[in-house]
Amino acid sequence: ISLDHPDIFLTQVRAMLRASVGLDNLTIMLPMVSTVRELDLAMVLINQAFAELLEEGEAVVRPPIGIMIEVPSAVYQIDALARRVDFFSIGTNDLTQYLLAVDRNNSRVASLYQTLHPAVLRAIRQVVEEAHKLGKPVSVCGEMAGDPAAALALLGLGANSLSMSVSNLARVKWVIRSFTSGEAQELLTEAWSMEDPREIREMYNRVLEQRGLGGLVRAGN
Repeated sequence: ISLDHPDIFLTQVRAMLRASVGLDNLTIMLPMVSTVRELDLAMVLINQAFAELLEEGEAVVRPPIGIMIEVPSAVYQIDALARRVDFFSIGTNDLTQYLLAVDRNNSRVASLYQTLHPAVLRAIRQVVEEAHKLGKPVSVCGEMAGDPAAALALLGLGANSLSMSVSNLARVKWVIRSFTSGEAQELLTEAWSMEDPREIREMYNRVLEQRGLGGLVRAGN
């Protein structure tokens, strides 16, 4: 929609840049990027807005630009995308839904929506590894980031930061403080040998139980 209506997009970007003058705390993240060309076109518009404001005498600073990885096509273009942006955020809700072809809001198939599915974990690993090769940080957002068991897997995968609702923050912080990065990587190595997402989930839940954190994954806790 933004690329179909560049006049609206330019107005939005100009407003963001002007609002950050003197604060310099702005970052811009582009959602639902599926092709490199989409990113290139968006970057042209962002650069245009930046140049226009400089010409008008505004003391704007060019902000870091990132994209959301939430469609499978972006996963397989990370190397090209990483050369163009400053950071990534993996949107696990949509990425899981599109990878598994499961509508998580449809009660008939919701049970097939598995964030710890081997395909989802491998997709995240590919994004993190390719992005880190070029020194680009990767955050993870969505329900997966706020799931204690999944957060432990994300720690092992090397995610730089997690974004979640406030209601999940304390639980996930507790998990992260209870495991070293090395331990999380060892658990992930064990997970790679498993083919069933239920088996992976059970393994992580069992480990949390052994650390006295079982209450974080039991229903109602």
